[in-house]
Amino acid sequence: MSTHKLPRKSTHIDMTAMCDVAFLLLTFFMLATKFKPDEPVVVKTPSSTAEVILPDNSILLTVDKDGKVFFDYDNKKAKRMLIEKVNEEKKLQLNEEEMVSFVNGASFGSSFSQMKQYLDIPPMEQKSFAFTGIPIDTSYFAATNELAYWVQSARRAGQDQNPLKIPIICIKCDASTAYPKVKDVIKTLTKNDITSFNLLTSLEAAPFGTELYNSQQAAAKTH
Repeated sequence: MSTHKLPRKSTHIDMTAMCDVAFLLLTFFMLATKFKPDEPVVVKTPSSTAEVILPDNSILLTVDKDGKVFFDYDNKKAKRMLIEKVNEEKKLQLNEEEMVSFVNGASFGSSFSQMKQYLDIPPMEQKSFAFTGIPIDTSYFAATNELAYWVQSARRAGQDQNPLKIPIICIKCDASTAYPKVKDVIKTLTKNDITSFNLLTSLEAAPFGTELYNSQQAAAKTH
């Protein structure tokens, strides 16, 4: 009686096809990824032992060592609503490309009168723009204080975009910034009934022997 062997199933994997898929995925991510330009200002923040992480949906106010103030908002949907409102109310005559540049760009730190000139620059070259800082006049309210206008308009845009998530305001200052410049930013917020905000610092190790140091060591031993 003759016996017939069943054909052996091939376990060969077409590596050429796998490489093609990997290459196509890499190409897709390279084309689809949009890189945010570098921040136009670098600040060295004071150090602190606080471990609170910068929350999402944050309005960031940066004060450089010369006291110039910059504005940014990490909620892109709300930021789009914001720039449309600013463009209409301030009659900036921004086109679609310039508004997209604002939404995807880094911090802005000049007056409304310079905004169109700034956004007309290619995004990767905006860092070299001669920023003068957002004007602040603490003797008045949002009508003439441009920083107050930015903050209030961003908060409204954020709440319109997501009523259940109120934007968080964070202030990041250089360690060498003169205190009166920082005080002007804080005064702008408090005069507009904004009394809750975060001050960003760089994380440092807790001093040896302190209660915080001991609690951190105890927590580390439990993991």
